[in-house]
Amino acid sequence: MFTLAHLSDPHLPMPPARPLELVGKRATGYFNWWRSRVRVHVPEALAAIVADIARQAPDHVALTGDLVNISLGTEFEVAARWLATLGPPDRVTVVPGNHDVYVATAWPLSLGLWGAYMAGDGQPAAQGFDTFPIVRRRGPGSEGVALLGLSSGVPKPPFFATGTLGEAQLARAERLLAELGGEGLCRVVLIHHPPLTTEKHFKRLTDAAAFQAMIRRVGCELVLHGHNHRSEVARIAGPDGPVPVIGVTSASAAPDSPYGRARYHLIRIARTGAGWRIDVALRALRPDGAGCEPDGNLVFHSGGGLAALAA
Repeated sequence: MFTLAHLSDPHLPMPPARPLELVGKRATGYFNWWRSRVRVHVPEALAAIVADIARQAPDHVALTGDLVNISLGTEFEVAARWLATLGPPDRVTVVPGNHDVYVATAWPLSLGLWGAYMAGDGQPAAQGFDTFPIVRRRGPGSEGVALLGLSSGVPKPPFFATGTLGEAQLARAERLLAELGGEGLCRVVLIHHPPLTTEKHFKRLTDAAAFQAMIRRVGCELVLHGHNHRSEVARIAGPDGPVPVIGVTSASAAPDSPYGRARYHLIRIARTGAGWRIDVALRALRPDGAGCEPDGNLVFHSGGGLAALAA
């Protein structure tokens, strides 16, 4: 059995900004943080989530973006130090979110500081967005899991939080998913934006339809995302039955957050004959903020069709 912890959207606290840094879209984001978001995303909640993950001791941790808020240089530095407390790069996989590319930045001084967490197997630290999709194989032989990381983060105009994968990344992802499926691995796709066509226009993945068409052709066993700050389940069609698409609440959400208290998902993946059993345990910040508690379970079976057994 392979155990994967999934968290997303930690939105680490905003450091002070110099006036010259607050130009264009950053000014709006900075104002929004201090007006309201500073009370929604609290470090105490995130600390409780990270401590609970450590106690559960998963085999690997997947973080699906939005570590920062408005892509300040100091935010990336703070996030790099925080990532080191979450785990080493070979135990933690990161894909970027829209806030991580809030505006265009120089890679070495921004996402490049996390490059080792976004590198495929046997590859050096990521040097740019062309590193995606990335593949990390984990677990033994026929029980193995392949994490396929995608980047949907692209700088967008003010008031837009959309994401885009692009034709080139989708084409490479399709080839990789086909190869990984041929190896008999459990394929877990990591992406920040929900790859659904039902999302709000200003928050959607712009090429969600193309992503879904790819999954219909080559399939995968599980898709994990963030962005919506909610724990939620959807399905998209795959060649062997519906594929579960699971989103997670922000890992730093305060107990009284309008999106729900902070959560992460503890996912246990086990081979069952020709398919896989995927158990998802929801772990939530306690209402009093003191630690985490169980908050429900989902069970899926893949191979010859997929169905949720419990919620």
